[in-house]
Amino acid sequence: MAILNQLTSQEAIDLENKYGAHNYHPLPVVLSKGEGVFVWDVEGKKYYDFLSAYSAVNQGHCHPKIVNAMTEQAKTLSLTSRAFYNDILGKYEKYASEYFNFDKLLPMNTGAEAVETALKICRKWAYEVKGIDENDAEIIVCENNFHGRTTTIISFSNDPIARKNFGPYTEGFIKIEYDNLQALNDALESNKNVAGFLVEPIQGEAGVYVPSENYLREAKALCEKHNVLFIADEVQTGIARTGRLLATCGNCSCADKNCSGTPDVKPDILILGKALSGGAYPVSAVLANDPIMNVIRPGNHGSTFGGNPIAAAVAMAALEVVRDEDLANKADELGELFRTEMNKYIKTSSIVNLVRGRGLLNAIVINDDEDSDTAWNICLKLRDNGLLAKPTHGNIIRFAPPLVMTEDQLLDCVSIITKTLKEFED
Repeated sequence: MAILNQLTSQEAIDLENKYGAHNYHPLPVVLSKGEGVFVWDVEGKKYYDFLSAYSAVNQGHCHPKIVNAMTEQAKTLSLTSRAFYNDILGKYEKYASEYFNFDKLLPMNTGAEAVETALKICRKWAYEVKGIDENDAEIIVCENNFHGRTTTIISFSNDPIARKNFGPYTEGFIKIEYDNLQALNDALESNKNVAGFLVEPIQGEAGVYVPSENYLREAKALCEKHNVLFIADEVQTGIARTGRLLATCGNCSCADKNCSGTPDVKPDILILGKALSGGAYPVSAVLANDPIMNVIRPGNHGSTFGGNPIAAAVAMAALEVVRDEDLANKADELGELFRTEMNKYIKTSSIVNLVRGRGLLNAIVINDDEDSDTAWNICLKLRDNGLLAKPTHGNIIRFAPPLVMTEDQLLDCVSIITKTLKEFED
């Protein structure tokens, strides 16, 4: 370890390139420390983190309450598998189920695992409850979705990089246009074998596309009309990121002391991950009420690490931080400020077309095509100026800082962003 601690940034990058699979294209910066909204590279340079590990670090890097919960539990019991009971999993399942107003929780580790779990639950419900003939169930998904990169999930992706040369693909999915209620209605009306509708409340990886105001509410109503499960993938948008505890909450926040406990749009199946642990540990979950979740029985699904004691302790602490520090309302207020300030700049900009988002999940669209390297070069310059972000889909830069950011820090970041963008203006 003494040798590893002395690595320069280039040496660390060279090691990854030589010994690691090349399944990512990271921004060339090597981080060694994080605290709150800041990270430091191995040479000691300090940066604002404006990606939050794709919204996993909503509570900030190394939050002391979360770290303490993890270390204390690790000293006592780390893993039993589900072959035995442990004394903390039930507490976590109760806490999180009540926190999000569902009957039951099925614990997993990663977002992709949780999506796969939700798909299995939906299909089993289709056959045992709705009465669809076995192997005939279909699930509606949206174009330009991002739910992970497992074989089943890429089967309904239209990202050629994720799909090409990984077939044959899993059947049983119908793709429709995102934010298109008529397309959803037509798919439901024309196929009696539809079991579920899987949707991201905001398409994050696609470029932070926010749907029309009533889209989710009316989509849920259509699903109810046709006895189809509404499955919300809130792995990235959940846990206060969009200014509400869940993006499906609309004007309601379950973390808000004044919340009625009834979301604006309540999913039949809710998928969570990322910030469910504050980024300290891999934790994901699928939540549903008894008539749906009870189709899962011993042997149907599982995970050696899913629901382990450390994960349970970490998740409860992470959710307590969200509520105690009022992070949903904080994200709402700071997000409004961010878009207001960015729009002031955009009015006279030739390099940025628009800013869009909700809460502290935002993106700017660069005035260039998707195949250009302009957004990448802007992110390199942002790095040089002390802020870390990354492009998505070529000409879009996503901005998602930790929700513990202060107003002064946010305005400092806006200054860094606008200063950097000016270097690229015509």
